[in-house]
Amino acid sequence: MDLRMMAFDSPLFSVLQHLHDAGDDSDKSVSCPSRSYARDAKAMAATAADVKESPNSYAFIVDMPGVKSGDIKVQVEDDNVVVISGERKREEEKEGAKYVRMERRVGKFMRKFALPENANTDKISAVCQDGVLTVTVEKLPPQEPKKPKTIEVKIA
Repeated sequence: MDLRMMAFDSPLFSVLQHLHDAGDDSDKSVSCPSRSYARDAKAMAATAADVKESPNSYAFIVDMPGVKSGDIKVQVEDDNVVVISGERKREEEKEGAKYVRMERRVGKFMRKFALPENANTDKISAVCQDGVLTVTVEKLPPQEPKKPKTIEVKIA
């Protein structure tokens, strides 16, 4: 309800109108992040990674102890973003046994890495060995610099 339509156009009523509109659930995206965004941000913050550059490639190294290779997904988004995601599942509890302390993290994980312009997204490999995932992105060969074009000046 717009109070200005009822001839209440004072600053106090403007503030009340703003507060009333802020409580409206029709546009929550402006005031707070979505649940999926918060979940993705939490998953990204909890996944540590190392990034190494060599003369011929980039390597993204992520510790993944106890994660099966089928639970890891490596994708390329927008032709320049490598996304490493997956899920570490909780072990099934055996009958009669219970956890006294649980410190190892379980749940979804995700990391996104923006690739530089010289990354070759057609040559990406991923290997998981001894609980360490290594995603290697080869570099494109360097482009030869363009030679300056010389234009002959004619006498008129």
